[in-house]
Amino acid sequence: MPAAPAPAERHLHPMSWLFVLLAQLRQFVVPLLALFVFGRGDRNELWPLIGVGALAVASIWQYFTYRYGVGADALVVRSGLFERSLRVIPFARIHNVDVQQSVLHRLFGVAEVRLESAGGKKPEAHMRVLKLDDALALETLVRRRGAASAAADAIPDSTPGSPASQPAATVLLRLSTTDLLRLGLVSNRGMILVGAAIAAFSQTGSQVWPDLFEQVARYGADWSGQHHLGTSQYVLGGVAALLTVLALLRLLSIVLAVLQYHGFVLSQDGRRLTVERGLLARWRTSASRRRIQAWTLSEGLTHRLLGRRSLEVDTAAGEENGQSRALRELAPIATPAACDALIERLLPDARWPELLWRPLPLQSWWRRFVPALPWTALVTAALVWRFGNWGALALLWLPWAALKARAQARRAAYAVGAELLAVREGWWSRHWRFAEIDKLQALQLTRSPLDRRCATATLWLDTAGARSPLRIRYLPEADAQAIYRLLSQELARRPLRW
Repeated sequence: MPAAPAPAERHLHPMSWLFVLLAQLRQFVVPLLALFVFGRGDRNELWPLIGVGALAVASIWQYFTYRYGVGADALVVRSGLFERSLRVIPFARIHNVDVQQSVLHRLFGVAEVRLESAGGKKPEAHMRVLKLDDALALETLVRRRGAASAAADAIPDSTPGSPASQPAATVLLRLSTTDLLRLGLVSNRGMILVGAAIAAFSQTGSQVWPDLFEQVARYGADWSGQHHLGTSQYVLGGVAALLTVLALLRLLSIVLAVLQYHGFVLSQDGRRLTVERGLLARWRTSASRRRIQAWTLSEGLTHRLLGRRSLEVDTAAGEENGQSRALRELAPIATPAACDALIERLLPDARWPELLWRPLPLQSWWRRFVPALPWTALVTAALVWRFGNWGALALLWLPWAALKARAQARRAAYAVGAELLAVREGWWSRHWRFAEIDKLQALQLTRSPLDRRCATATLWLDTAGARSPLRIRYLPEADAQAIYRLLSQELARRPLRW
């Protein structure tokens, strides 16, 4: 038989060098801004611009040496000039597809594409950048991999292989503007952003923040001295200032939630899930349903006040720069009924509403309380040494810690179903962690000296790509041994599903 013809090779978008350059400069943005804004005028500070020029040359070089082609069942990527690289990536190996658009991407009508495999430390292919139609067509091709006709028509500029000509996917969840406002209220994105900004400026050695805080403190002291404020007025002023800061942080969280999750749509096409979101920058990622390894259903106090929950998943994908690139949030915020409906649709055999929850022993509450004792003692000692007897007020934390420990122990439970294993924990902030038994990769039964004293054990259950293993603590030893044997037998007779 004659050999299959090599796929036609294509270059990236002509403006791809610009986006490669910006991506390389991203880590130097804050230091460069600090040099120009807070610098002292030393000409030596301009030397880093030589490095910027070298990065620009390297970006243009990459555009001329990076080529890709779409075959019947694989993607072929060539790169490099002096040190050449050839990668043949079967579509069956690609499990996650990310299509990202910043504001600049949207202005040029292009997108950045990542094709990822399970557990890889780097993307199988990282394309900066493709025309938006080509990027979406490539995503569609991966979703329907194995179809030779789709492989031939997906990438060309003509429209036959574009996603618009494909059957529409089923929308599972769509967030409204009201949902985004609720999401901003329950999140702490504003505080995280402010903390990151302070940390970034502190790395530049700038005195902006210390000087600003010093000026505010001096102004406040002068104003209070002129008006002869009393102790109660100081307290009220401090409380008002704190509430104002918290309100501003919450407002910032709402703005960030709108920017990041505007137009959030979760859809399903066959066994593949796709999430699209973003106001200024658009982010679109898809992953096969079978790549989901573990699930987390959570609700904090604000969630409960608003009647909402969040649903996240762990998928078998690698990390880049310490951050997971995989599909994670199926429902950033939704009603409990909507979250349960999603679980039932995506795990039809698990029978989530019918799980039989088994409570953990209530007498284990004191073991949840004990870790608070040494930290409370250390903090109290430090405060007493600094403020005298008033520092002993820190001991008031102990009754709250005891109440919290009892509430957590009262609510802790686990469930072992025919297809699913679930753990329920938390009280003030609650969460449910569960995974399909077929996805379990490792079981571990551990007993600390205190466990042996109390005749209890901890059962660890790990899956591929999970941020943390499932854990059932303070199990009676007999129950732990029984669950361990049952799961070991189930895993031995069932094939591992990825």
